[in-house]
Amino acid sequence: MKTQVPVSNHPKAPGRTWQLARRDWVLALLLIGLVAWAFLPAVRNGFVNFDDNEYVVANSHVQQGLTWASFRWAWGSVAASNWHPLTWLSHMLDCELFGLNPGGHHLTSVVLHALNTLLVFFVLRRMTGAVWRSFFVAALFGLHPLRVESVAWVAERKDLLSTFFWLLTLGAYVRYAVESRGAAATSSNSKAKVFYWLALAFFTLGLLSKPMLVTLPFVLLLLDYWPLARHAESRDARLSWLPLVREKVPFFLLAAASSMVTFLVQKHGGAVVTMASLPLSVRWENALVSYCRYLGKLFYPVDLAIFYPHPGHWPVGIVALAGLLLLGVSAVAIWRRNESPYLPVGWFWFLGTLVPVIGVIQVGEQAMADRYLLIPSLGVLIALVWGTQELTTRWRQGPVTAGVAGAGMILLCALLTRQQVSYWRDSETLFRHATEVTKDNYAAHINLGNALFGQGRMDETISHFREAVRLKPDNLLAHNRLGTALHQRGILDEAIKEFETILSLNPKDASAHNDIGAMRFAQGHTEEAIGHYQQALTLQPDAAPTHYNLGLALFAQGHFEEAIAQLRETLRLKPDYAPAHYNLGIMLARAGQADGAIREFTEALRLDPSMAKAHYRLGLVLLKAGQRDQAVMHFDQALKLQPSYPEAEQQLRALTNPTTP
Repeated sequence: MKTQVPVSNHPKAPGRTWQLARRDWVLALLLIGLVAWAFLPAVRNGFVNFDDNEYVVANSHVQQGLTWASFRWAWGSVAASNWHPLTWLSHMLDCELFGLNPGGHHLTSVVLHALNTLLVFFVLRRMTGAVWRSFFVAALFGLHPLRVESVAWVAERKDLLSTFFWLLTLGAYVRYAVESRGAAATSSNSKAKVFYWLALAFFTLGLLSKPMLVTLPFVLLLLDYWPLARHAESRDARLSWLPLVREKVPFFLLAAASSMVTFLVQKHGGAVVTMASLPLSVRWENALVSYCRYLGKLFYPVDLAIFYPHPGHWPVGIVALAGLLLLGVSAVAIWRRNESPYLPVGWFWFLGTLVPVIGVIQVGEQAMADRYLLIPSLGVLIALVWGTQELTTRWRQGPVTAGVAGAGMILLCALLTRQQVSYWRDSETLFRHATEVTKDNYAAHINLGNALFGQGRMDETISHFREAVRLKPDNLLAHNRLGTALHQRGILDEAIKEFETILSLNPKDASAHNDIGAMRFAQGHTEEAIGHYQQALTLQPDAAPTHYNLGLALFAQGHFEEAIAQLRETLRLKPDYAPAHYNLGIMLARAGQADGAIREFTEALRLDPSMAKAHYRLGLVLLKAGQRDQAVMHFDQALKLQPSYPEAEQQLRALTNPTTP
């Protein structure tokens, strides 16, 4: 016997008209205005030192803009432990238009988010025919403070871009479902087929933006239940669940392929946390608790941070309560499926779309992240708004009360969002806020220390790095940053201890050997420094900085030929490294190879025209080779670049004002 569903909750012909009334356009403009008011302050923000460097600021491929070379790189790159070529192309387009002006990059993100908010409204409106409920869902989606991380963080462009294609996929699929109603239409309607293939194309583009969209085929099945009611709209057997699953096989195949590629890329990039580091039991505990924490952030969006540290084991009582809550809500949603079909759809949308990032396969060190709730939150918002409408229609003043309450929630979200955007002004503000609203946040201390290091505030820098090491004694990055800061401050013995700690945690860390070598060399322990450089090169033979450092150390010991060989290897690996050309020039000059020295000094100046010492050294070689006028020119240029250069001044005075006997 076929289940009957109330028409009010399960519309028989959703999206029967594709024409939008004037009221719809007015509401759309209102949504744009609200999103702009809440998010446009982001265009005054800068880049942050967490992933923005890798995606834009320090990425030479992206900074080229849209060139054939950068286009090929985007499709072949697995940088940032992801394969998402459309995301790279989006950043390249921004660099083409705005260069490294962060305001332009932020503006693109705000525009994309406004478009996504409109798509939520239009797609829901056409799926359900409910104007005001669709508006409230779109407004809460667009203005919720949890959206700030995806919009104000340039590196999270992939969230907005993939959501854009997710929503376009839903829109095309809904149109396909409507056009294919009826047995004849299902088998022969070419118009329906166009929208089917369009949905598949949008889904593909979404996966090329961010692989989190792999759960979308399951959401399409949920929509077949409500609001499309495709499982019960005809007596024809072809409209049973089996054909509905079968028609989505191409979607499932694409999702499976994307999942496989993503796992391999992230594992190769070292982003996937091993079971030894984080056992499966710990992952399941955190997954259960995180589902509930996400709900808490959705309904009470305070103390939002860019990073939430993983706590390891949660107390058994908290895990049990989280599991009971999830089971309880799931049971209620299933129990109410006939009277309120939006409940299971919204709830299982939320549960299902979070699966790729809930931490069972742990990528990164975070326990959860606000950005992960971008798509999953839609399910909860749909259930909330439709459930509120169902409850309040039973009251005398229910609709009015619900409308006023909804408007108040929208306004409150907009205010909180505008405030949250201000925390993303710069790296120091962002991570200082994170340390204030979270507990034991070692990652926030590391990145706050990085921001202060860039400002030369070394005492504060070292303090935050020490705190990160205290909170996370086995974190290699924390020890590395503390060691680097201590080295910069000249506290070499303590700095060396930090890098030795790194080697005790990871004996195969080549960079730690290189850093210890550099500090031992600075202390005059050249033999020990050479030993560390050689160990580093055994672990990482293609490390240009280590070859360079080893060359300098060998030169200091008088091993000229070996030193020259190391500098040549440095330049083979890194041809545009001006200091290597400069020091190779010094070595060749010492070895009596004047022509080679001139070539190296000239190349160093081509790469770095401000290198006064290269002008001076080149002048010396030219003078010895009898090219007096050229030597004078380079000594003069050295003094212009560095007025307090006594050696250059002495040479220039001797050449231009010769003493008279």
